[in-house]
Amino acid sequence: MTDSLIPWDAEGNLDVLTFDLESETFALEAAQVQEILDLLPETGVPGAHPLVGSVVNFRGKIIPLADLRMAFGMQAAETTLESRIVVIEMAVEGEPIQMGIRADSVHEVAALNRGASEAAPAVGMRWRRDYVRGLVRRPEGVIVLPDLNAIFSSVLGGGVPSMPSITH
Repeated sequence: MTDSLIPWDAEGNLDVLTFDLESETFALEAAQVQEILDLLPETGVPGAHPLVGSVVNFRGKIIPLADLRMAFGMQAAETTLESRIVVIEMAVEGEPIQMGIRADSVHEVAALNRGASEAAPAVGMRWRRDYVRGLVRRPEGVIVLPDLNAIFSSVLGGGVPSMPSITH
């Protein structure tokens, strides 16, 4: 996929919401983010994939709750006072759905710069390369842009259209 498919603005920036999982900082496109919530009561779904093993009641609507730790091979973690649910909207089989994403903590909306971005390296990553749209260097460290479509299509059997990867 080409860089031109990434929704960079005229200055080469992409607005994202940054959040932590373990010691890593991840980012979701701000345009996808609907709301940031304190933790809600969860209902486990018997037989569901561990990535999306429970649901929550969000404003009277039942939405799946995803734990990206499972996709990135991280251990399940106890919730803390900093834990949050980031509610996003994404297209699945052409239909918009809302989904919650667990976060250990949520930081800020930030502008990432295309000049500091690069594709995930072919070697040296502890995660599946196809689960990472790109990496962006910042003074505080590297921010990981997860490829939610690739991650969730492993659960949904390919029902999620692909998003472009970040490359130069």
